[in-house]
Amino acid sequence: MCGRFIQVSNPDKIKVQISDLEVPNEVREGFRPRYNIAPTQNILTVLNTEVPQMVFTRWGLIPSWAKDPSIGQRMINARGETLLEKSSFRKPFRRQRCIIFSDGFYEWRSSGRSRTPFVIRMKDGEPFAMAGLWDRWADPEAGMTLTTSTIITMSPNDLVATIHNRMPVILEKRDYGTWLSSREISDDVLMSCIRPYPSEGMEAYEVSRLVNNPAYDSRDCASPLW
Repeated sequence: MCGRFIQVSNPDKIKVQISDLEVPNEVREGFRPRYNIAPTQNILTVLNTEVPQMVFTRWGLIPSWAKDPSIGQRMINARGETLLEKSSFRKPFRRQRCIIFSDGFYEWRSSGRSRTPFVIRMKDGEPFAMAGLWDRWADPEAGMTLTTSTIITMSPNDLVATIHNRMPVILEKRDYGTWLSSREISDDVLMSCIRPYPSEGMEAYEVSRLVNNPAYDSRDCASPLW
């Protein structure tokens, strides 16, 4: 799974990677670097609207048909292998995809009762695109609408496999246009975007157990321990 990650690259840096991306002023003004993002928090997200748009979504997908929004706490990830089998994910996969740019994600290596946290990121330090899905949930009684998202995961590449048995789907740049298209695209073409990102461009290192505390959000979380 992917349960914690980093977003420190600002919206304008992301826009360089998606030339037609719309970035509202409130998103620019509301952005701040985050080193320990946890589920149910707001995250920068690029939606596959007719013109791709950057917004804040709440991490943890709440399907539009859900009766109880607390379901989102259990839907921070969507398994890439079963996207078309799950009613919560099938429609968003076909119509409501998103990219969640990240500067690194955390995984824990288990050894007996010990769990050691690691940061996994690109060797060049550049942000990368995690494939996601989004949906909108409305509460008519409260007059509230939430835009929520989930990160797609899959079997790990060789690097991540030494730490954990799952990793987020990281899109290659050539697939950004397909994933963010608002047009109807075949399931086979979309599924072809879901593959392990090459290990050669990535690195991993051990970090402090400070990251275990979701309330602690500091650069220290992502600093190499050794």
